[in-house]
Amino acid sequence: MFRFANPEYLYLFLLIPFLIGLFVYSTYRQRKRLRMFGNPELLADLMPNVSWVRPQIKFYITLFALLLMIFALARPQFGSKISTVKRQGIEAIIALDVSNSMLAQDVQPNRLEYAKMMLSKLIDGMTEDRVGLIVFAGDAFVQIPITSDYVSAKMFLSSITPKLVPRQGTAIGGAIDLAIRSFGEEDKEKSRTIIVFTDGENHEDDAMGAAKVALERGISVNVVGMGKPDGVPLLIENTMSFRKDKEGNVVVSKLNETMCQQIAAAGNGMYVRADNSNTALKALQKELAKMSKSEMESKVYSEYDEKFYVFAWIALFLLLLEFYILNRKNKELNRLNFFDKDIFKKKQK
Repeated sequence: MFRFANPEYLYLFLLIPFLIGLFVYSTYRQRKRLRMFGNPELLADLMPNVSWVRPQIKFYITLFALLLMIFALARPQFGSKISTVKRQGIEAIIALDVSNSMLAQDVQPNRLEYAKMMLSKLIDGMTEDRVGLIVFAGDAFVQIPITSDYVSAKMFLSSITPKLVPRQGTAIGGAIDLAIRSFGEEDKEKSRTIIVFTDGENHEDDAMGAAKVALERGISVNVVGMGKPDGVPLLIENTMSFRKDKEGNVVVSKLNETMCQQIAAAGNGMYVRADNSNTALKALQKELAKMSKSEMESKVYSEYDEKFYVFAWIALFLLLLEFYILNRKNKELNRLNFFDKDIFKKKQK
């Protein structure tokens, strides 16, 4: 595995185009001033020791050395050893309802965005645990396989919208079934839980039966109810108009709290309703903290070999080479003309 220990230094590469432009402009100005004195070809006989090639070679050698020094500052590293790290924690898979009803605004800014904010704070409190994410509406999909990479988990949260699942509905049972399979092999010694964020509307399958199957496999099912039982009219996205059914009545989205409570009871978990306070989040964190911590194994790169010195030594060699290349021609080596274009013409003859 390759990585940079100090990747912020890679921004120094932005200096390279500027330095090249500055050198080209400086060379152009120098030649322009020379033309003011006369024909450059005639003046060349008056300056036999002046080389136009050497300064360019010196510049590009220095530029390449600078590139290597930037790499050295960024400290390239290669993972040299994969170690198995043992942790004490729980495994949690979050099933997030992304149906259109989750856009209702009885919690602010809406049910879905509030659930995402809760999830972000919940993940922040995880240190030794493993977490996975499933999104569902009429169908369920694994968004993030169970992992200890909390940064990636939070990154995916920002991209979640109802458009992720083409078929609308609320197949809570399907989401729970998929979560059970996502845990892998049955292991009752591990502390595992499923956390469902939903408003419980448009119930399509046997969610309580799925919760009972999860419990039989040692997996508890917690449910966070999003919204209010009284409900609110559903706005059409990016408009001020309300959704209407086939008969022209305004669609009111309500939290099916009874259904959510029954699912949590079947899965021997906790039900809590989310509101505009942190009460639901604190209750959920407290419930997870009560779960016994089981030993889990994760494979990580535990050692990294530093490779910056390779770039540093090459850069040093190039700088020494640049130092010994003179801007003017060396009289003793003038016959060899290593850095002049004329040598190539002579060879061709």
